Amino acid sequence: MNHPIGIRNPRTGEIDDWITPPSREELKQVCDRLRKSQGHWQAMGLEHRIAILQQWKQQITSNSSELINALTIDTGRLSVSELELNSFLNNIDRWCRLAPDLLKTFQKNTVIPFIQLQQTAVPYPLVGIISPWNFPLLLSTIDLIPALLAGCAAIVKPSEIAPRFVQPLLKTITAIPDLQAILQYITGAGETGTAVVEQVDLICFTGSVATGRKVAEVATKRFIPAFLELGGKDPAVVLESANLDLATSAILWGSVVNAGQSCLSIERIYVAESIFETFVDRLLAKAQALNLAYPGLNDGAIGPIIAERQAAIIADHLEDAYQKGAIAYCGGTIEHLSGGLWCRPTVLTQVNHSMKVMTEETFGPIMPIMPFATVKDAIDLANDTAYGLSAAVFAHTDAEALPIADAIQAGAISINDAALTALIYEGEKNSFKFSGLGGSRMGGASIKRFLRQKAYLVKTNESADPWWNL
Repeated sequence: MNHPIGIRNPRTGEIDDWITPPSREELKQVCDRLRKSQGHWQAMGLEHRIAILQQWKQQITSNSSELINALTIDTGRLSVSELELNSFLNNIDRWCRLAPDLLKTFQKNTVIPFIQLQQTAVPYPLVGIISPWNFPLLLSTIDLIPALLAGCAAIVKPSEIAPRFVQPLLKTITAIPDLQAILQYITGAGETGTAVVEQVDLICFTGSVATGRKVAEVATKRFIPAFLELGGKDPAVVLESANLDLATSAILWGSVVNAGQSCLSIERIYVAESIFETFVDRLLAKAQALNLAYPGLNDGAIGPIIAERQAAIIADHLEDAYQKGAIAYCGGTIEHLSGGLWCRPTVLTQVNHSMKVMTEETFGPIMPIMPFATVKDAIDLANDTAYGLSAAVFAHTDAEALPIADAIQAGAISINDAALTALIYEGEKNSFKFSGLGGSRMGGASIKRFLRQKAYLVKTNESADPWWNL
């Protein structure tokens, strides 16, 4: 478990860094230390925890250049790394603002006049977080911040594909003793992740359905909660009445941001037959105007494919589509440039649901487009999937779009925009089908996942209860 693991640079293809996972005994010692410190962290109170997180924010801001540099090497892209860091800092402020109201305890009378209810909650002692490689910093902290504010200790294992950011982040953590006592980042691969699940009291996992199933099985055997954020195959439905300039711009962004390496990317596009050709022409013109961020980081908007194995999946989906009759109007291949793996925005037509590119998660800047004859056809196509993370609907009016959104089996629907959950965290949502399991990661409900509710039922008089018929 503690053999060194080589880390590939996504821009050069070279192994230029190494991580050494902890042994199982070392990991157990870390978890024991964190769990032991959690009681003090909880007892400090929310106001103190907020102050500590604000100190952390200052440390991160002071070390932002080092963090962004590490993230950029991890992922091969710069602007999205900067956005990632800003989103992380904004999340700290947002949760520090929301937590006091969300974590309030209360008391009230019950239906029985002399029994009073006092409602409170206690945090799970140790939360485990296993996060993916596509947004290494943001997705390792999106569950972490509310967990810490709830009073939990936490251990975080990011993906072994993009772990370089861990060292500069640990520098900011160790600068704050109260935070260091209850928060630890570790590095490692799948075996380390399994060991984490075996040690913690609650697990948050973001990643593939296959790995998520394994996490859930281990958690179930241990009788601990598992919150799983898994894959997506998000559809966009474009009605005849839609503003095509707006729709093509939004769908392009939702499909190719971070080179399509996002679970909430638009991966299937369904367009009314009457506007199909016009839509394709406009989307194609905008897609062709995008350049790769090569050879320099600022030379274009499309970064490299971060994970080598993901490039193989994209290539397989494209080849399968071509063999079954699909046509690519731009992009359409994995390019090998200076050791890196790249894919330009790819517009596909003549696609159908016999193709992997329409049914399996591609995780690349691929835009397969199908026409539909009726709104019912569009809804049926959108729901013809094992996934149900999010979706988008474009129409002239909200009144026209919302009934379609109601019928789509997904947790978050962007109306006349795409992939809005990447930026807006207020709305509570659940994943449908194989896209996840457990309570909402978004909205105020998110922090409640890290608490066990307790009810004190207090008798307020000394009389015999009328139901004591003994």
